[in-house]
Amino acid sequence: MQALNFPAFQFRITDDGSRKMIFDRVRKKFVLLTPEEWVRQHIISYLVELKSVPASMIGVEKQLLVNGLVKRFDIAVFAREGNPVLLVECKAPAIKIEEITFDQAARYNMQLKVNYFLITNGLDHFCCRIDYSLGAYVFIEEIPSYSDLVKSG
Repeated sequence: MQALNFPAFQFRITDDGSRKMIFDRVRKKFVLLTPEEWVRQHIISYLVELKSVPASMIGVEKQLLVNGLVKRFDIAVFAREGNPVLLVECKAPAIKIEEITFDQAARYNMQLKVNYFLITNGLDHFCCRIDYSLGAYVFIEEIPSYSDLVKSG
């Protein structure tokens, strides 16, 4: 798979005969290794290994009910109380993250009332803090650590 803009992580990759599979430490199973999944597994490893996010506080490809509507997210980091504090949207490396893509995803995720949002294609990462008083978001330089995510959540 393509090299991404992350540190080198160790992954368990297998071949079931016709497809490559990668082990997802959160879902605790092998999943199909697609370009988007490659990005997803890197950001999960980054969050767990470098940002001290407990794997048990991460949800992958789950649904949430928001104002009676079902919303799906790629990755969510939860506080111990169960509320999401960071949402991550993963794209394949070939997908360019343009302003309109980011704006649509950020608006969609503002409905979930998280304080932080991240969109990545594995090459470019855009993280922002959502300011609900202004109805806007502010780009931040670095993905916050778990303690900072829950502190502001």
